[in-house]
Amino acid sequence: MNLSSEPMSCPELHIPEQLPLLYQDECMVVVDKPAGLLVHRSMIDRHETRFAMQMVRDQIGQHVFPVHRLDKPTAGILVFALNSETARLLSEQLAQHLMEKRYLAVVRGYIAEQGIVDHPLQEKLDKIADKKARQDKPAQEAISAFRCLQQVELPHSVGKYPTARYSLVLLGPQTGRKHQLRRHMSHLRHPIVGDVNYGDNKHNRFLRESCNFPGLALWSHQIKFSHPHSGEQITLNCSLSDRFEKLWTQWGLDETTINHLWRTWWPV
Repeated sequence: MNLSSEPMSCPELHIPEQLPLLYQDECMVVVDKPAGLLVHRSMIDRHETRFAMQMVRDQIGQHVFPVHRLDKPTAGILVFALNSETARLLSEQLAQHLMEKRYLAVVRGYIAEQGIVDHPLQEKLDKIADKKARQDKPAQEAISAFRCLQQVELPHSVGKYPTARYSLVLLGPQTGRKHQLRRHMSHLRHPIVGDVNYGDNKHNRFLRESCNFPGLALWSHQIKFSHPHSGEQITLNCSLSDRFEKLWTQWGLDETTINHLWRTWWPV
């Protein structure tokens, strides 16, 4: 891979006027949320004016109920219920760990081929939104599985090492703690690239400026759950993010193998 010594201009994250619909029926809708978009209004980002919940509501012409959340910088699959009963049933699946999700990420360094991270996490509180919550709760059980798809070494010194190494990984959270995958990868000392809270600023800057990759390299690309009323098993995939696809091309990765692996459901 040829990297210029001059930084490339880095594009901003793009929020489309409408969100891609991955699934819709009379009781729920599933969309592909772009990175940089909040799920709903939050005191944490008072300046934001666009939110996935309101966008989907306006797009389909009816009220929606968020079933789960994705962090603002995380892209990918987001499920909304269209009535309170469906929201309750889907939330029960989520609470019982019956709604399974898979993520794709780029992490710093060469991670092991596969493994399980069983590392309890202290509840992560927002200074504004969670200011009334208890501060003394014990650490909660948190388990994540990972599987390395491919490794990349770039002839560019970032920090104290002569080359920059990265791993493309599949992630399967078995619990649902706040920022769980980001914190678990940081715990392994393989932080997700672009993570300003738990990551490596030198590598974040390198991918942003030299590889033209803005934002967090974390993407929720698969979900599996039972239809809340019919019981039918539903497995959904969203299309490969443009940011990731351009990065694969630039790094010369085996796109055919990667496409097959991230589309194949991975039991953890």
